[in-house]
Amino acid sequence: MAKAPEDKAKDTGLITRWWWVRHAPVPNPEGRCYGQFDKDCDVSNEALFKHQAKLLPKGAVWYSSNLLRARKTAEHLGKAGAAFGEVVVDPDLAEQSFGEWQGLTYGEITAKPGNGHLFWLAPPEFRPPGGESFSDLRDRTVRSIERLTEKYRGRDIVATAHGGTIRAALAHAFNMNPEAAVRFEIDNVSVTLIEHYEKADPAHAWRVIFTNYMPREIAHAHGGGSKA
Repeated sequence: MAKAPEDKAKDTGLITRWWWVRHAPVPNPEGRCYGQFDKDCDVSNEALFKHQAKLLPKGAVWYSSNLLRARKTAEHLGKAGAAFGEVVVDPDLAEQSFGEWQGLTYGEITAKPGNGHLFWLAPPEFRPPGGESFSDLRDRTVRSIERLTEKYRGRDIVATAHGGTIRAALAHAFNMNPEAAVRFEIDNVSVTLIEHYEKADPAHAWRVIFTNYMPREIAHAHGGGSKA
């Protein structure tokens, strides 16, 4: 009987790895939507930062959203042992703008007609007055991902960003409907790893290695997380 030909290794070309880190928790005792408000964050959980810093690769290119909480998270990952030089700021990596909803309590937003979404502040296609929809956020995030993936082919890219931004990156990688993408859990200071294969068919050139990785016993011992 003739043997089936052995599978040949596929030529994937260069592999670009995106290491997404959500910013540290934002103190928010009144439970207000902050979106693109430039809020500070709590970086006091040294054990968590040291653990996550060890996961991140040496020699990576580092990017951050323009918001303080993302930039400060990158800074403290460096203090905790992550190896990097310059952190480049990219406003396209910012959180979704919720426009006139920013500053309202989550209860006030949920009470608005049609906004009773379980996993997001509104249906992903809905654009709050003066703001963006989640779909708008996805489009903006994808522009940055495609531009930087082309610029840094074969490199590691660490991006400190936001829950919405990382969900948008997952939606892009999975070619996923925004309604499904907002159901991912993305905790503060969690790491999500997504790979791009240069020579793969563009329809399936992305692979998700893991999402929302973090030592929960360390995070929960220190306190909870934050919404957008």
